[in-house]
Amino acid sequence: MSKNIRGGNRLATAAALGNWQEVKRLLTQEKVNVNAVNEYGHTALQVMMLGSTLVAEELLKNGAEPNIQNNWGFTLAHDVAQSGFLDTMTVLTKYKADVNIKNAAGCLPIHLAAQEGYLDLVQYLTPRSDILHKNSSGQTPLDLARASNRTEVVAWLEQQLQAIESQIIV
Repeated sequence: MSKNIRGGNRLATAAALGNWQEVKRLLTQEKVNVNAVNEYGHTALQVMMLGSTLVAEELLKNGAEPNIQNNWGFTLAHDVAQSGFLDTMTVLTKYKADVNIKNAAGCLPIHLAAQEGYLDLVQYLTPRSDILHKNSSGQTPLDLARASNRTEVVAWLEQQLQAIESQIIV
């Protein structure tokens, strides 16, 4: 196993466990490449414990690439949106994560947040994303929220769409 893979494995393991101190030590003392991949081809940022904002911040401020897509087109922003971690999303966007990258199903992160019913994330993503974007099945975030019976998200998105429509009419 190459030195780079070994470093990638150790960094990815520390990130997956949410061990911020070990992540910081590996990056600063051992000089492990922040974008090194583990034996499965994933970076530490891709496998990090999603709710660990300290780990996310440490990796990103050391140059981790926030927009890497996995085999299904998911970026970390998709994973975070689907899991409901607003604080982590805030850190990601601070470091230029693109919340308008489509996954293999054509979904943006806001689609996943709406489908899962994470109103706070939908509210955060709305000004940064395209709420009218349709996925590969022709569904908008509002359509997915309706299909998943996420009534709070549906009501909020309907208000946003009414506001957009009234601006177009004026």
